[in-house]
Amino acid sequence: MVRITEELVRQRAEHNNCEIFSLEEISLHQQNIEKLEHLDKWCRDLKILYLQNNLIPKIENVSKLKRLEYLNLALNNIEKIENLEGCEDLQKLDLTANFIGELSSIKTLKNNIHLRELFLIGNPCTDFQGYRQFVIATLHQLKFLDSREIGRSERIQALQNYSKVEKQIEEQEQAYRLKRREEKEKVQRRLEEKQEKKREKQRKCSLRFDNEWYADINTTMYMVPQFVHFVSFFKMWTFPSVLDNI
Repeated sequence: MVRITEELVRQRAEHNNCEIFSLEEISLHQQNIEKLEHLDKWCRDLKILYLQNNLIPKIENVSKLKRLEYLNLALNNIEKIENLEGCEDLQKLDLTANFIGELSSIKTLKNNIHLRELFLIGNPCTDFQGYRQFVIATLHQLKFLDSREIGRSERIQALQNYSKVEKQIEEQEQAYRLKRREEKEKVQRRLEEKQEKKREKQRKCSLRFDNEWYADINTTMYMVPQFVHFVSFFKMWTFPSVLDNI
């Protein structure tokens, strides 16, 4: 498991003389990081944080980054939006190409009053009917959604249809959660089957080794008496002739 370490952060802070406590921008993309941690303690002055193209499954440990303005978590394994309420200055959030199917989790961004740009393209939730209307009506502070500017008339229409669209989103979320759970169970079964095949192969290899070992031992045990008999026979015929020549 790849973790965010102080050494890694210092390496990425070369532009700041490797000083991490006053760091305002850091790029930790393409590091195979599996957990978002420590940065809220080590780098509280961060304004820009690049974490795209990692293996992060959850947004966490960023609530103390009060000055954070731009967070890029594109191309990770995130399934819902959460734990960003404390990022008071957040203006731009990029969650492109994750696994967000719980669209209603955008409601947690209501208190991020400075949020102007949100990117969700490439997530399952963007396929929901009424996706754009729901986001626009929920987050009044947004100016751009998936790089498209939100017009005044579009927002008014979204607000008018909000109740109907919200119900549609809830139904689609439920269907997606069921589908997602089935997919995870299927993957888990495949993994277990693969592990079982590997264990079975190891057992067969071990059994074959044992059989070969016993076969070698049996062959050796069979050959020893014959060798002893041969030596005795050799002595019987060789030693007298040798004695005769003395």
